[in-house]
Amino acid sequence: MPARPKVIISSLDVERIEKLLESLPAGSFPGRNALEEELARAEIVDPKDLPPTVVTMNSTVRFEVESSSEEFRLTLVYPKDVDASGTTISILAPVGSALLGLSQGDSIEWPKPGGGTLRVRIKEVAYQPERTGDYHR
Repeated sequence: MPARPKVIISSLDVERIEKLLESLPAGSFPGRNALEEELARAEIVDPKDLPPTVVTMNSTVRFEVESSSEEFRLTLVYPKDVDASGTTISILAPVGSALLGLSQGDSIEWPKPGGGTLRVRIKEVAYQPERTGDYHR
């Protein structure tokens, strides 16, 4: 597997994601270990110190799944905020977990449930709450 890009996550996002993971029954989220590994290796920063091109929770991201060349524009959300509009992706979805903490231009290989990997590349962070001073979403 190629070297993984640097991951930067806000202290508020880490706190909220850890609480979410603690609330889930064992075995209910197949990507749990991969997400926990990313949290463990991440550079944790104060929300006010996040670079404006980093994917945070509630960021809207334009990205490509390289194996299919499909491009998406989705907002990374907590499971309770996923809606039927098709414009959101849960942090608990494999691609959602892969997006968190990456910067514009980064790509990462991420495990898929059932085996194999997918490669995701960040094309644009179109909206980041921290960039607009919204720290309490």
